[in-house]
Amino acid sequence: MTRHRIFTTSFASVHPHYVAKAKKKGRTRAEVDEIICWLTGYGSEELAARLADRTDFETFFAEAPHMNPARSLIKGRVCGVRVEEIEDPLMREIRYLDKLIDELAKGKPMEKILRKG
Repeated sequence: MTRHRIFTTSFASVHPHYVAKAKKKGRTRAEVDEIICWLTGYGSEELAARLADRTDFETFFAEAPHMNPARSLIKGRVCGVRVEEIEDPLMREIRYLDKLIDELAKGKPMEKILRKG
């Protein structure tokens, strides 16, 4: 089985696309980064360092300080696939993030995106 290309793609090369998607809908980079930090446990300085050193997705998630246990509450479709049914653990983490960014772009309140209520 071949590994997906996204695993070796630098997180920094995709981050601007997350931000652009959010900004098109009136959201901010700060909100995008808050979501990323909520999901992975990175602090804002650690996230900035990961972006600066162009860490790939596999390393970015493997070295995440603390994957949020509430991420299992993320349900729904991304790219036509239900995130909760994705078998590859790394791909599921990536799709969780994609789903959270989609929710942000759709105008969902941050407290709901961060599964606080």
